[in-house]
Amino acid sequence: MNGLPDVGLVGVVAGSQIVSSIGMKEIGSIESELFPPLVVLHGGVPKSPIRIYGKESLVVIIGETAIPAGAVYPIAEAIVDWASSAGAGLILSIGGMAVQNRQDIESPKVFAALSDKKLSKLLNGSAEVLGEGYIVGTYALMLKRCAEIGLPAIALLTQSYYNYPDPEAAAAAVESVNKILGLKVNTSELLRKGEEIRLRSKDVMKRTQAEMVRINKGQEYDVPPLYG
Repeated sequence: MNGLPDVGLVGVVAGSQIVSSIGMKEIGSIESELFPPLVVLHGGVPKSPIRIYGKESLVVIIGETAIPAGAVYPIAEAIVDWASSAGAGLILSIGGMAVQNRQDIESPKVFAALSDKKLSKLLNGSAEVLGEGYIVGTYALMLKRCAEIGLPAIALLTQSYYNYPDPEAAAAAVESVNKILGLKVNTSELLRKGEEIRLRSKDVMKRTQAEMVRINKGQEYDVPPLYG
């Protein structure tokens, strides 16, 4: 499962909640000279900004720094190739889908982009399949790569704010993950601590927004799908 910085930081917030809720342990990190020279501090201890957590058959990748535009292709390919070599049965990515009227939406909807339409049966009614449209960024490249090599992949995209941390959208995404993977992660904390999460995440969101502009992330919302 991937929770990388993206629209509304939905994946980061959702992934962090899953990791803490089920007590996953840090098992590795992703390092690259393409990433900014920084570490994050947790409990006074320096940590890699992109960490890998594991428990039993579940692995979660969480990013706490924006993915530089120049690293989007390499990290997407590296994650998919690593998952494939490890014998992963499914790559599940969590992200946001910006909507202009987000402030008027009480219960954000979750949509799913699939590497193979047969995967719709795994959704268990947790998300609506995206039939047409565009996806831009790391998850788009991962989905394309997975389709090419036959590795099952689902990208969950929840209605969210574009450049504003959205824990409510993250909660909706977690509920979908619960149905797909049979987990029981409680989302009440995300809803209760929404404002605290927004304040804590604002700097990451600012850097992420800058990188989204560089990769034309807004394109998937501005350009209509083509039919025929």
